[in-house]
Amino acid sequence: MSQAKVDRYKEEKKNRKKIIKKEKRKKTGLKILGVLICAAFAAWIGFSGYKYVQDKKPVTKTDINLDATQDYLKTLNEN
Repeated sequence: MSQAKVDRYKEEKKNRKKIIKKEKRKKTGLKILGVLICAAFAAWIGFSGYKYVQDKKPVTKTDINLDATQDYLKTLNEN
């Protein structure tokens, strides 16, 4: 082995713990990013499906007679 290779090997051996920690952080960060992307994709699919189902539901119309309430409010305002 040449002296340059020996020096590189010694430097790598000296910094091996730092290199391993950095690689572990990088792998963990990529895993977290992957999980977040998958969660966002699943949420998007769920929201789209929910919206599709809600759009297909028939709209119900309800009529309310508020005459009694209006009469009551008029009697309160008169007093």
